[in-house]
Amino acid sequence: MKKLQLFSTCPQSKDFPRESYLQEVINVAQWSEVAGCAGMLVYTDNGLADPWLISQLVLENTKTLAPLVAVQPIYMHPYTAAKMVASMGLLHNRRIYLNMLAGGFKNDLITLGDDTPHDDRYLRTTEYTLILKGLLESNGPFTYEGKYYQVKNVKMTPTLPKELTPGILISGSSEAGVAASRAIGASAIKYPKPPGEEVQQDEPIAPGVRVGIIARDTTEEAWKIAYERFPEDRKGQIAHTLAMKVSDSSWHKQLSQLGEQPVSEENPYWLGPFHNYKTFCPYLVGSYDRVAKELENYVNLGFEIFILDIPPSFEELQHIRKVFDQVGEVTI
Repeated sequence: MKKLQLFSTCPQSKDFPRESYLQEVINVAQWSEVAGCAGMLVYTDNGLADPWLISQLVLENTKTLAPLVAVQPIYMHPYTAAKMVASMGLLHNRRIYLNMLAGGFKNDLITLGDDTPHDDRYLRTTEYTLILKGLLESNGPFTYEGKYYQVKNVKMTPTLPKELTPGILISGSSEAGVAASRAIGASAIKYPKPPGEEVQQDEPIAPGVRVGIIARDTTEEAWKIAYERFPEDRKGQIAHTLAMKVSDSSWHKQLSQLGEQPVSEENPYWLGPFHNYKTFCPYLVGSYDRVAKELENYVNLGFEIFILDIPPSFEELQHIRKVFDQVGEVTI
């Protein structure tokens, strides 16, 4: 069986009262660890709590789960990001992952005085990541001269043990994103296309997909749960439309342009939650066997990393794991 890596996603601070948010993060982190996830994606944008502080909380309350920290270059210098990684390694002796961003919500960047075009942002993120990696992997002073960043004779202290070198992920939904993934040696993550439309992957580093899953013994039961969890929401549809108008994200555009096909046992691919602005990924919904078959198709096309949506409960993660156990060997 092929080896696969699962990542869950951390709850967002905007979705919970301040009094309960900390415990929500701990709960999902511990559920994810028990379910065999390698890590947990921690989002970042202008409206969310700091992902580095949340990742520290995750490390304090788990034994093996690796935070997948979303890194937005506009928020901090690459030296600061490298220092955070090295410090976490010193304090916890744990490896983390980094999800390198180029910026999907254009208004977030504009409010911070950044109007860099889409493809140029990927060039900036490439420079940023090369500096970050160079600082963490170099045994001596590190120098880099780029268009967006320059560092000269910088040495990272504390040093990071080689075995704790972070895994790097980046969006691979656009040509600029794929080029960046190859330049920095990162896994290219995309939002999978519907059944029969996705293509064979030939990336040198294990590519991945971002996808939600709802699976049960029968298709009828799975869809009943899906519609209860993500009912149609007119306000959400309006918010989705407005968000698409101000986003220059390739994956936003690609998903928005996909028409919703009639759902059935033969078509488990569902964009309802995305179109109702409840989440930012497609869902696979159906019986364990049908969803497993679709996941197996993605695996056969070369995908090895699967980033799941925010789990509503530990039981839901158990249902998801039951599907993946039919598809491949899940590793951490």
